Amino acid sequence: MVTLVLAVLLLPAAFVRRPGRARELACRWALRMRFPAEDLTGLTDGALAAFTAARTEALWRHGQLIGLTSGYRDPLVQQRIFDEEVRRSGSPASARMLVLPPAESNHVKGIALDVRPHEGARWLEEHGARHDLYRMYDNEWWHFEYRPDSGGTPPRRRPHPGWRSERG
Repeated sequence: MVTLVLAVLLLPAAFVRRPGRARELACRWALRMRFPAEDLTGLTDGALAAFTAARTEALWRHGQLIGLTSGYRDPLVQQRIFDEEVRRSGSPASARMLVLPPAESNHVKGIALDVRPHEGARWLEEHGARHDLYRMYDNEWWHFEYRPDSGGTPPRRRPHPGWRSERG
């Protein structure tokens, strides 16, 4: 609620800066204060535009916050995350239940979004298709991907990230 009130208070300044996009700008400012560590750099232009539009709609129409915990990842960072999961879980196969190597990760491509909080992810699961954003895995409520080629039809959700490769 505080973030929405903040966005309302920032709206006049946003209107002065960008009259046609004041709600989007006020939302961005308010969410930047709410989620200061959030990093949107590296997302594709389409993924960034879709995420911005979705979170703006979520805040102004439904009072829902959507923050980004992880978006684009450098291939070296993705490899480190994968290697850590292999060590933690005991094998590459078990690691793939939660994280993919860089060559297969859509985080590296800049189209994957790990969001928070849980309520925001639920909102995105219900309304994200309008923005070509879809939840992809049964075991990851937070993971969404920008899929403009889906034509508004959600891609088939998989049990976990490594599912496709398990099936050959």
